[in-house]
Amino acid sequence: MSDTPKSNTKSKGQGGGNKARPRLGARVAAVQALFQSEAGGENAEAIIQQFIQHRLGALPGEGGFEEGRVPQADVPLFTSIVRAVARNAETIDPIVAGHLSAGWSMDRLDPVLRALLRAAAAELWSGNEPPARVVINEYMDVAHGFFDGAEPRFANGVLDAMAKDLRTGEFNPARA
Repeated sequence: MSDTPKSNTKSKGQGGGNKARPRLGARVAAVQALFQSEAGGENAEAIIQQFIQHRLGALPGEGGFEEGRVPQADVPLFTSIVRAVARNAETIDPIVAGHLSAGWSMDRLDPVLRALLRAAAAELWSGNEPPARVVINEYMDVAHGFFDGAEPRFANGVLDAMAKDLRTGEFNPARA
């Protein structure tokens, strides 16, 4: 699995004539940065600076996701997500792990999926904005950008369960 989304993510608002979605771009970049930080053992601040300097925004004559860039990204949101995961790993990882199916552990997850779930958990845990449904929908778009198989369905189940636990007030008690 690559840390670069498939080109179909571009069709979901990252170019190709569609309305730009900089908050989605920030979430894509955060997942990539968290993956890179874990894989390379680099600290979050170094990764944030690398992304801001080399991977965020479109450059003339350069491509988008296929070349590892995120053409549209809300940089403050990207930075906030990556920092939240790094600073709160002792809280975030147990939240994610507690919502995995029996027999699953954090180590068993694909590294990109692990980064995605950590980023989403950080957003859901840190406050009430944006609404949980927005967080879930955005990370589902990210999941579909990275994966073709069963991973998006798996992610959806974990995201939904985390959101219901972390943002109980946003859900109908009959559905929780």
